[in-house]
Amino acid sequence: MAWLWVSLRRLAEALLALVILFEEWGWEPLRRAFAWVARLPLMAWLGRRIEALPPYAALCVFALPTLLLLPVKLAALWLIGSGHAGLGLAVIVGAKLAGTALLAHLFQLTRPALMQLGWFARIYTRWSAWKERVLTQVRASWAWRWGRVVKRKVAQRWARWRHAGPGLH
Repeated sequence: MAWLWVSLRRLAEALLALVILFEEWGWEPLRRAFAWVARLPLMAWLGRRIEALPPYAALCVFALPTLLLLPVKLAALWLIGSGHAGLGLAVIVGAKLAGTALLAHLFQLTRPALMQLGWFARIYTRWSAWKERVLTQVRASWAWRWGRVVKRKVAQRWARWRHAGPGLH
């Protein structure tokens, strides 16, 4: 019976490591990528307006991507159910990437206002502490260490390929 718990724990560690990897390696690069869009004049103007919002209006804006992406995700599920699994999966992945980029940018804009809400600040502080404890455990796991090795190797190969140029191998 102990082997079952060990196996389940390893599986949970691997799944959690993948989620954390996406957040750790995805949130910041996606935020930076969206920052390029945010520098466009209309988006910069909109960003300044969002930063000036009062706390509860900022909360509504922060929740907006979740509401906007729900119909897109439902459409993706409809595509999958209609026999277009590849297209549906691509829509879900695209929506996840776009939503994460937008959410990261919006959180950066709304965080000062959101932290004025006592209940939000308490929840965010608890969540941050919990996430840090989980990250400490995940970073000590075999799945995380393996992922770091893979990431380093991919980065090295990518650098060699970029340095040598395409088609020269």
